[in-house]
Amino acid sequence: MPVNEDTVREALKQVVDPELFVNIVDLGLIYTVTVSEADEGKSNVSIEMTMTSPACPAGPQLIQNSKDAIGRIEGVSGVEVKLVMTPPWTPDRMTDDARDQLGIF
Repeated sequence: MPVNEDTVREALKQVVDPELFVNIVDLGLIYTVTVSEADEGKSNVSIEMTMTSPACPAGPQLIQNSKDAIGRIEGVSGVEVKLVMTPPWTPDRMTDDARDQLGIF
């Protein structure tokens, strides 16, 4: 299966915020996913993600877990995770599933 944005986002659903117990995709922490060709038919993946707050104590763990999840996708040879704070994260970015899990209506 070729690596594409949907494949990457699906893999990132395995990364769960340890404080909120919701995956980072449904929380709206993933801003962009870029897949580019690498050598020998493999792909490089770059993502831009944010945190729920600039001082999020789980930040380093979420970044590393994101790299690991993407790196396990067959056909991925390189992973770059860039932390961005613009635009700032707001609860409006969450999916309905995340809102349900957190009891936000």
